This record gives sequence, structure tokens and C-alpha cells, in this order.
Amino acid sequence: ILLMTIDESWKEHLRELDQLRQSVQNASYEQKDPLLIYKIESFNLFATMLNNMNTKAISILMRGFIPVQQTQPQPSAQQPSVSISGMPAAPAPQPQIQEMKNEPRRPTPQYTESKEAYPGADAQRRAAGQPQGPVRRTPIKVGPKIGRNDPCPCGSGKKYKDCHGKN
Repeated sequence: ILLMTIDESWKEHLRELDQLRQSVQNASYEQKDPLLIYKIESFNLFATMLNNMNTKAISILMRGFIPVQQTQPQPSAQQPSVSISGMPAAPAPQPQIQEMKNEPRRPTPQYTESKEAYPGADAQRRAAGQPQGPVRRTPIKVGPKIGRNDPCPCGSGKKYKDCHGKN
């Protein structure tokens, strides 16, 4: 079902791109770059197609249900069934399918972009031995860059390119 949904969405997207290609040809009369307009509009169409495809896929998945098979003990007071050969046949188990019960909805967690807003972040940092609170990092300070023709800082008197700058 999902592959069929993706296939239909993609075919519709290709049709829309063909229509866009034909309509963009008129953009040259408006003194606009048709290629640029095509790129922008096709990207918007693709984003819309992805959004629609995801919405359809989720709605299909949410409508489906998983059947649950429950095994029940066979009552021993049944009369044995007889097969064609006259021998008693083993009773065939009858699977019973039951729909899943509606469970109360759990509140969905609110996702955040930062780790600091997560309630368990401090406990995890303490367990890992990291300091609490925001960590401040200082930039690495680099000394002045040595030019190829400058004297080597080792004190040999040679140029840097001939001494330590060979490698």
C-alpha cells in the first residue's frame, strides 16, 4: 500500500513538473530567468509532494490494525470427528482474531532543540562526570604563522623552508 502511494505521488509530481516546464517558458517574456523560476517552483512542488506523501502514508498506517490471535484450551467433551478413512481426525484449531482495545492516549512529550531543556540531562551529566550547567569553551589561540622564507624559529639560521618546513 505504501509503495502504491509513493508511486502515485511520484507520477503526479512528474505531471506537475511537465506543466511547470510549459508554463515557465512564458517567464522569458517577463524578463525573468526561466531556469531560476523552474528550479524554485520545482523545489516547492517536490516539498509539497513529500508532505502529501507522508500525510497519506501516515493516514493509511493509522487506519490499519494488527489482529491478535489468542489460544484457548480445547474442551475435552467434544465428540471426535471422523475422517473419510473412518479413523478419528484431530480437531483443527480455530484461531480467534480480536481487535486491539482502545487504550487511553498517553500525553505526547514536547520535544526541544537543546539538551539543557531535557529533564534528565543534569542527572546524566552528573553520572558521566561532566560539570553541570553550560560548558564554556575558550578558543584555541594560535601563534603567528611562520612564512616560508622567514628564519627558522629553532635558531639554526636557515630559512624555514630549508629547515623544519621541508616536510
